[in-house]
Amino acid sequence: MTAPHPIHPPERAFLGVARSASGRGWRDRLDVRGNQAALALAQRRGMPELLARVLAGRGVTLDDAEAYLDPSLKRLLPDPDLLTDMPAAAARLAHAVERSEAIAIFGDYDVDGATSTALLVRVLRACGIEPVFHIPDRLFEGYGPNPEAVRTLADRATLLVTVDCGTSSAEALEEARRLGFDVIVIDHHQAPERLPPARAIVNPNRQDDLSGLGHLAAVGLVFIVAVALLRELRRRGFWSEARPEPDLLNLLDLVALGTVADVVPLVGLNRAYVTKGLLAMRKRENVGLRALMDAARLEGPPAPWHLGFLLGPRINAGGRIGDATLGTRLLVTEDAAEAAKIAAELDRLNRERQAVEQATLEEAEAEALAALGLEERGAVVIASKDGWHPGVVGLVAARLKERFGRPAFAIAMLGDSGTGSGRSIAGVDIGHAVRAAVERGLLLKGGGHAMAAGLTVARDRLKDLRAFLEEALSTPVEAARHVDWLEIDGALTAGAATPELKELLERAGPYGSGNPEPVFALPSHQVAFADPAGDKHVRLRLRAGDGRTIGAIAFRALGRPLGDALLAARGRTLHVAGSLMLNSWQGTERMELRVLDAASAEPLAAH
Repeated sequence: MTAPHPIHPPERAFLGVARSASGRGWRDRLDVRGNQAALALAQRRGMPELLARVLAGRGVTLDDAEAYLDPSLKRLLPDPDLLTDMPAAAARLAHAVERSEAIAIFGDYDVDGATSTALLVRVLRACGIEPVFHIPDRLFEGYGPNPEAVRTLADRATLLVTVDCGTSSAEALEEARRLGFDVIVIDHHQAPERLPPARAIVNPNRQDDLSGLGHLAAVGLVFIVAVALLRELRRRGFWSEARPEPDLLNLLDLVALGTVADVVPLVGLNRAYVTKGLLAMRKRENVGLRALMDAARLEGPPAPWHLGFLLGPRINAGGRIGDATLGTRLLVTEDAAEAAKIAAELDRLNRERQAVEQATLEEAEAEALAALGLEERGAVVIASKDGWHPGVVGLVAARLKERFGRPAFAIAMLGDSGTGSGRSIAGVDIGHAVRAAVERGLLLKGGGHAMAAGLTVARDRLKDLRAFLEEALSTPVEAARHVDWLEIDGALTAGAATPELKELLERAGPYGSGNPEPVFALPSHQVAFADPAGDKHVRLRLRAGDGRTIGAIAFRALGRPLGDALLAARGRTLHVAGSLMLNSWQGTERMELRVLDAASAEPLAAH
């Protein structure tokens, strides 16, 4: 569907595209100053023009270009003590290690929670401690520590460490204090003004933390805690020839997986985590990750998209519709047979999850269309129904957001309440809106980030919640949708899209949230072939004026304006925009274009 308002030709219109097949304008990512910066990078650093344009489009300057192209942990990893409460956390953990205390870890059921828990388990094992861990059941326990689980763990340990949760768990941590249970919280979620009781709360998003590390995933934060712990044990003379200090770099594969899967911005330290973590993953030393890569049929060196679309969803599948502990158990095991068994089960659960998600999405889209009307008016999409599986509502919300171009919530109703997830568009903070709804008594509980949130709502307050979110988000959503254009990094022809170019561009990666994959326009390419691929996609071949061709695919475009435009353009010429993909098949590598948009190749005056 096109946007509900006209799109005027944006400043820096690329190829003169004011309205594309998907209803957007195309804009050169670089303004005048950006083009000057790209020229300076190309001339003074001697780099190819396209790479210089990609760097300049991400704000990289002459002075920091060299460091940007080689993100170094040594340079980017901060002093752990910059984080509020870190000295107290490291000291308490070191004390527990020295005394061989029983330690319990409470994680979250998503990939960030599983990798955070597994990372801390492996670090403590290297210190001579075999901790117990608990991953809550999404359906029966919900997110974060709960009093019943705390009471159970208090019988098995004297120190509780929560990872990727705990900052807002006042009731559970009050119970821990009542039981005399020491607690350390390692979390990155937005924090309330009044923090729960704990020995230490390491969270860069607490209001009194000035570290500037709020963009880290929980697993990246746990890695810094591990650095602080090993340093504190070193100060205490803990390490010896018989008990050598572990090399934390070998655990960066877990950090990379959790960082990519949690969709945190791939900037600064996160870029270094993922870059170095992918190198560690290539060694395939983690028994569980190796089994998971085999189950996912991952061939060749792992790339960020493998982590986000192949490995992450399989780890998540256990927490969504199966046993929530499966992912963590896989990542901590040293038994190859056990790893293969768990990986196979996660692979099966992922296929089951896909089927459940698709059925739920079809119902949610129908409800959303009925609520928005033919003109698709409204600031927010809220779909809810009895019988939906709570484990897939986050995925459905993400699909609704993509489909309707506005924040979306999917809520699984059960009895008198419902559990839901929300996903947002750039420039709209739904985490803030959800917390405001909690404060107004519209939600039983809720929280999250700017781009993602979770909530629990009473059935009889659902209508009030809808009205509140519509009012709270209407202005930022209108502003965000008014600037809905596709940023283009440069122009290419089919013949110029080579594996060598892809390898060159990877120097500016890894790409993901906060560091978007470069988008290139292929001007005036003939649609030599276009056909549906499966029931969702459109596959095509594009031919340049010199006769060179490139294969392309538009994912989830079938039945949408973009897919309709591509299929209708067989034999005609279009401007096509997308990102380059390297397709490896049976030892052969060829470039393909992942199509994001297309537009008429007629002059601007004809639009």
